[in-house]
Amino acid sequence: MQKIIPSLWFDNNCEEAMNFYTSVFPNSKIVSIKRYEKGMNTPGISQMVGKVLTGIFELDGYRFMALDGGPIFKFNPSVSFILNFDPSKDKNATENIEEMWDKLSEGGKVLMEFQKYDFAEKYGWCEDKFGVSWQLMLTNPQGDERPFIVPSLLFVGDSAGKAEEAEKFYQGVFKNSKQGQIARYPAGMEPEKEGTLMFSDFMIEGQWFAAMDSANPGHKFSFAGEAISFMVNCEDQEEVDYYWEKLSSDPASEVCGWLKDKYGVSWQIIPKRMGELIDSPDKEKSNRVMNAMLKMKKIDISTLEEAAK
Repeated sequence: MQKIIPSLWFDNNCEEAMNFYTSVFPNSKIVSIKRYEKGMNTPGISQMVGKVLTGIFELDGYRFMALDGGPIFKFNPSVSFILNFDPSKDKNATENIEEMWDKLSEGGKVLMEFQKYDFAEKYGWCEDKFGVSWQLMLTNPQGDERPFIVPSLLFVGDSAGKAEEAEKFYQGVFKNSKQGQIARYPAGMEPEKEGTLMFSDFMIEGQWFAAMDSANPGHKFSFAGEAISFMVNCEDQEEVDYYWEKLSSDPASEVCGWLKDKYGVSWQIIPKRMGELIDSPDKEKSNRVMNAMLKMKKIDISTLEEAAK
């Protein structure tokens, strides 16, 4: 099971977005949808009844979570998703990347034009019509194999120059970790600082992530928002406690299992047992567990079990 799952926060159009993505990507499906219901005692819930509380969907086997949260948080390019089209595995890679680019960029915003670059025969960076950022790349079949979807972190503003430090930090927190490629900025590429990461990737929990630095003063965004977070599936309370202690650095941001690390990246530290209790066919039991969870910062499984009873 995928240990770390990206979570996307939509402005009340989550179901539309999931249907769009699963129609665009191959081998994709919506796994489950749980909706807001009456009886969930938290402000604003009454206006959300029927919307998506949690949606799980897969794109070419890679799992995402999504939810309707309203207009509080907005997507930005600090977190994007690299799509690797590999001609050595797909003879139609060139045609497929062009088709995917047309679908994802339609109605969105082009951040880097889809064309040939020094590092790729074809590459483009866009925001789709929902605001989620995608980097499409025709990969070098002679290079190291990477999965189709790779989440990418862009360190800008106060975080610029910290990508390498963050990679090492995450590799120290999570198991089954290793360093991948590293490409550094050379001298003469101001405002980029020589030696910082132009591009790098790393593995944690057997999953690939990418990281880049950018000191471009035109980047008026940061990680400071929960529009995209990373949910960590925890086996038990011991694991919840471990990741909470290692990752949380802003007590004011701790709510309902969510936290921010020292770089501003948002995480959800969620025990599997919570999902089992909330997904109970007994709606009253499910709502009791949900209401108990909504009062928490770090999730406490024993309290959820009591609420279920």
